[in-house]
Amino acid sequence: MICNLCPRNCNAERTEHDRAGFCNMPLNPVIAQADLHFWEEPCISGKGGGGAVFFSGCSLKCCYCQNFKISSKGYGKEIGVGRLADIFKELEDKGASCIDLVSPSHFAYSVLKAFDIYKPQIPVVYNSSGYEKVETLKMFEGIVDVYLPDLKYVESEISEKYSSCKDYFQYASEAIKEMKRQVPENIFVDGLIKKGLIIRHLVLPSNMENSRRVLRWIRENLGDGEYISLMSQYTPCSESEKHPEINRTLMTAEYDKILDYFFEIGLKNGYMQEKSSAKEIFVPPFDLRGI
Repeated sequence: MICNLCPRNCNAERTEHDRAGFCNMPLNPVIAQADLHFWEEPCISGKGGGGAVFFSGCSLKCCYCQNFKISSKGYGKEIGVGRLADIFKELEDKGASCIDLVSPSHFAYSVLKAFDIYKPQIPVVYNSSGYEKVETLKMFEGIVDVYLPDLKYVESEISEKYSSCKDYFQYASEAIKEMKRQVPENIFVDGLIKKGLIIRHLVLPSNMENSRRVLRWIRENLGDGEYISLMSQYTPCSESEKHPEINRTLMTAEYDKILDYFFEIGLKNGYMQEKSSAKEIFVPPFDLRGI
């Protein structure tokens, strides 16, 4: 297959088993872990954990990525579409609150084929960097119940510096609008989200204005009631030492400024994080469990 699923538009020839393209992945899914995961937003993980399927490879190269072992180094096990469908059912049978697809876009065709084989009765969550093509997202309309995208940056200079992606906001802003079109209303039952959109934003050290611009864009384009998850979990790792200004954890005062700004511009709904979440112990072990 000639692949242009993500905004990189590699035009790379990906076969079932041969890795290619910016993501350096084959057509067959490569998975690093499939297990109950307790560290998403409370409305997604619930008490029993979400059924997180961590796909290897990524369309970004974030210098601070906590999952760099699988996103950049490509660690994981190749499986077939039938096995992926079995994993969905196994996670559902274990009591997962949802099927949480973590970075699935470059495996879109295989994921959709797996859902043709087995569609769980629990919500399907599309957990994404936000760097998506609208055309790819439209393939998931009617399949995905909850979109959980990042909106990392507005400023192209910053997105290029930290994620090797100058056009991040150009694509992410349109992708989020498409996600909102597909699931315009957030529906919660007993504290768990069943339908809707939650936008994540990781507050980076020394980058307060970028965070303010992200929040302003959401307020101006999606309204004051959008659900936003403001994350303080930033932990320097991977190649963050290349940039001294982010080679440290986030200061409490920095995070508090963004929280204050959230309310100052009239935003109403969302989640915050305790600073104690900024630890590598919350990163999954990626030990191929559940595969």
